[in-house]
Amino acid sequence: MPKLLTDAQVRHFREQGYVAPFRAMSRDDASACRQRIEAYETAAGHDANRTLKIKGHLAFPWLVELGRNPAVLDAVEDVIGPNILLFGASIFAKDGNDPRYVSWHQDSAYFGLTPHEEVTAWIGFTDSRPESGCLRVMPKSHLGPDLQHVETRAKDNMLARGQTIEGIDDAAGVELVLEAGQFSLHHERTAHASRANHSGDRRIGFAFFYIPTHVGSTVGRRTALLVRGEDRYRHWDPEVVPQHDLDERSFALLRSVWGQYKDGEVVQAAEAVE
Repeated sequence: MPKLLTDAQVRHFREQGYVAPFRAMSRDDASACRQRIEAYETAAGHDANRTLKIKGHLAFPWLVELGRNPAVLDAVEDVIGPNILLFGASIFAKDGNDPRYVSWHQDSAYFGLTPHEEVTAWIGFTDSRPESGCLRVMPKSHLGPDLQHVETRAKDNMLARGQTIEGIDDAAGVELVLEAGQFSLHHERTAHASRANHSGDRRIGFAFFYIPTHVGSTVGRRTALLVRGEDRYRHWDPEVVPQHDLDERSFALLRSVWGQYKDGEVVQAAEAVE
């Protein structure tokens, strides 16, 4: 029996590649997460999007704990099983009246995983609505192969390389509307995107990337954090988790991995296939 999802919701995820919404925490707790992010931005003197990427959870113990949120893990377990690794997390924060957007892309293009069984939990620290640039998904796109992405490096594209799937039917996209504290799930091969924020307030979400323990890396040994069950496969080295805010050991790993990703050292899956 599923722990959080209904049988119909599990079936929807399998057939459509996404499911939503579910509640991870209260609005007040989500607001507290937002305040912590904004306090970090004030102290650092820059937008959190510049640093809290790919291994963003390694910046703060509270983000590691959010990655262990019981409701989120129950939902993830319902679609990938009881033995779960958290191998990454990224913030996606847009300011009010912000022209930045996320182009249509598949996470599988650059995650370097085999087999393709990763699921992303996108947790809203604020409301996420069409006018604020909520997450959009392309139903059933996960049933096909890794698609070729063009690396545009477009100025307002929030993706590291501006990676874009060309020729996709934008009108067929489904908007995943979330209240602050709610989350959605999508498969790593599900094409997804988001538009600019035309509202007067920020839209902030954190995406957590989960894999079953039998999934391996196609780009050498990397690190991941066991968040539920047991790992009998040992495809991944243990994560260096922060012992305090901005712990230099874990933050150095965050910077290194993010640097490799954005600088083009990770080749997209569609190019790696002969």
